[in-house]
Amino acid sequence: MDIVQKDAKDRMDKAVAALEKEFSHLRTGRASASLLDGLKVDYYGTMTPVDQIASISTPDSRTITIQPWDRAAFGLVEKAILKSDLGLNPVNDGKIIRIGLPPLTEDRRKDLAKVAKKYAEEAKVAVRNIRRDANDALKKLQKDKTISEDGLRQGEAEIQKLTDSYVAKIDQTLGKKEKEIMEI
Repeated sequence: MDIVQKDAKDRMDKAVAALEKEFSHLRTGRASASLLDGLKVDYYGTMTPVDQIASISTPDSRTITIQPWDRAAFGLVEKAILKSDLGLNPVNDGKIIRIGLPPLTEDRRKDLAKVAKKYAEEAKVAVRNIRRDANDALKKLQKDKTISEDGLRQGEAEIQKLTDSYVAKIDQTLGKKEKEIMEI
């Protein structure tokens, strides 16, 4: 029974971590190097993440700078940013690529908040699916006579407490992200 609970807890931790990773890709009012995570460049015939061919920094809250280590990569990085669905306009001066982040409009903030809610709901569904899997595993243990019916009820109650705590953690994470998005 402890193994089932530990497995459920580990999987729920991963669901929350995945949600936080999704949130890091959502653009807020501040510049963040994580906006470019997942952006790949066709570098000498290989799709390579931008952070592996250049240094990325945020000198201020509205600017991201990218400095490719290879002169040939400047145009490639610039094209990849323009092709991406990030809606960013890079400025290449030959030494460094600068991306200025315009302030978010109220409508765009609301759209981003909706996207954040969607991600949070997907994480909650994942947590509930983990709860269902754990309860099924407990029922199988009870069917195999490994645990008693009282043990099954106690185990299901523990799994439900765990689920409730992770749903609350997801709601808390969503609240922080919404506040960050709506902040001007």
